[in-house]
Amino acid sequence: MRDALVPMRPIPSVPWQLTGNHWLTIPCINPMDGAIHALGVLHRGARAAIEVAGAPDFVSGHGAPLMGPVLRVGGEVRALAAEGIAWERANGWLPTFTCTVGSLVVRGTIFAPYGRDADMAGAVYTLAVENRGTVDVAIELAMEGTLGHRQQRVRTARPFDDEHVASRGDDEVVLLEGAAIPGMVAVAIGCDGPATVEVAEGASREPRTFALRRTVTAPAGKAVQTAFYIAVGPERDGAQATVSVLRRRGWRSLLTATREALTALEQTTGNENIDRLLNRNLLFAYFYAVGRGLDDAHYYLMRSRAPWHGIGCTVRDWEALMWTLPAIQLADTGLARELLVRACELHGYAPGQGVHYFDGTLFQPGFAVEGPAAFAIATDRYIRDTGDDQLVEDPVVADTLYLSHDDIVARRDERIPLYSTEVTASGAPAPFPFTLHGNAAVAMALDVFRRTLDEEAAAAVEDPAAVRAAIRRHFAVERGEKARLATAVDLVGGAALHDDAAGSLLWLPLYDALDRDDSLFRRTVRATAVELTSVNPLLLQVARLLGPEAQEVMGWLRRAPLDGGIAAEVVDADGRGCGNGGDAALAGLLAHTLWYASHALGLRD
Repeated sequence: MRDALVPMRPIPSVPWQLTGNHWLTIPCINPMDGAIHALGVLHRGARAAIEVAGAPDFVSGHGAPLMGPVLRVGGEVRALAAEGIAWERANGWLPTFTCTVGSLVVRGTIFAPYGRDADMAGAVYTLAVENRGTVDVAIELAMEGTLGHRQQRVRTARPFDDEHVASRGDDEVVLLEGAAIPGMVAVAIGCDGPATVEVAEGASREPRTFALRRTVTAPAGKAVQTAFYIAVGPERDGAQATVSVLRRRGWRSLLTATREALTALEQTTGNENIDRLLNRNLLFAYFYAVGRGLDDAHYYLMRSRAPWHGIGCTVRDWEALMWTLPAIQLADTGLARELLVRACELHGYAPGQGVHYFDGTLFQPGFAVEGPAAFAIATDRYIRDTGDDQLVEDPVVADTLYLSHDDIVARRDERIPLYSTEVTASGAPAPFPFTLHGNAAVAMALDVFRRTLDEEAAAAVEDPAAVRAAIRRHFAVERGEKARLATAVDLVGGAALHDDAAGSLLWLPLYDALDRDDSLFRRTVRATAVELTSVNPLLLQVARLLGPEAQEVMGWLRRAPLDGGIAAEVVDADGRGCGNGGDAALAGLLAHTLWYASHALGLRD
């Protein structure tokens, strides 16, 4: 069961290549010709993603691209993919293509710089042309495009109503922006050498075209390289200044730093196929479930920056702290600590109260008891994995833990040590007030509160063993050999047996509520097993990695196409994405659960 108010977006018909960093997403790189159809940034003031594109229907690939490489030989345009084009992802994240044009071999790489001295609001498009002929060839390498659409998107897109502006900046730079002042984002594009700039200057509601052209000679038997620098800023001067920095640092050093940083993020399970799936989703979560505001440079957590995901730039505490953060912590404990503190700053004032904009503003009220529990569980996980117990000395973290405990206590039943909720972890209305998954999470949170709150407050914390005992006593709907657990109860005889994708009972061993080999747990899992149909939540398959069918599921996930290898909220029986693809937070959960199943449970495909 899922929140019926959440839009379900179709998987794009174009198998986009994508990349990005925390500042900038490049989600729509056309695999047919290497053209970039859109760029995206986060804007704290708008509480939304701002996307700049060549045409309104950029997700489907219709209309002109925002920019793309053009090769001319002897003044004639030569199609890059006329003889085929092959793609690979360097370091699992950097789209790279190779194609042949007569005696010329063209290689292109698109990357958003990341790493020490490289992390900035920009991207680089490199082109290398190898001349395998016997005579020198004069060629023109160009970046040509169209500014035809700008939109603001929280969940649904709203186009800006001001005019498009294209102009020529200093140092042979093209500037793209809106006419309204103050603006929200400007794009600057420059080359790494002398270039001819052509811009249909002015302001108009019609698309504005532009081109940067560089003429070079490819010597016989040798290669020539050039790069185009793309920068974004909250206004044109900042974007242009970033182009200058990209030029100064040079694409080679930026690419080297980015490769080194990405290599440091990689994880391994000992199985090459699983590693490929794990790291693909880990990197997607790292850059698309986390972003930096273009206008304030702070980090934010959200469900997904991919423009074809219906939940978009909103997020629940549970998704941020229990899906995204564990994956980030695998790869980068420093960023994980910063994000955990950031989540406490933005969301800790009202933990679990509903869906939030990425800046912490409440988007949709609806209390889920898993929300306040998540802050305690995430804090404990970080301390356990890093040994950094000073985290709880941070005033923001400490305040959040006390508030979380207060919110949980307020939901306790008067007689029985169980805790109620309004909605499930997925946001759907709870069928009964007391959910199995919610109380399992609360029991683990109570363990944490006993260790992290001050002595007086800790002494008043409910005994988690009492909660776990109450779970076994009050959620068992039958007795003896047929006993199984309900997923929700009302404590007066009402019980629900339908499992919730986000709050599946399959997760209970992870919260120490039940052991994986517990007969009651295994019997309940068998009783609630469902056949895969034409539409299935990927969440349930990920959760099954903790259940008795884990080995089978590991193989299924390895073969599943998903959304270009990335998690989609809904998949078919074969694992092919059906809706809400590019699910970055879910990609984080998939990556961490694969790692956990391999390292903690010893699963091997």
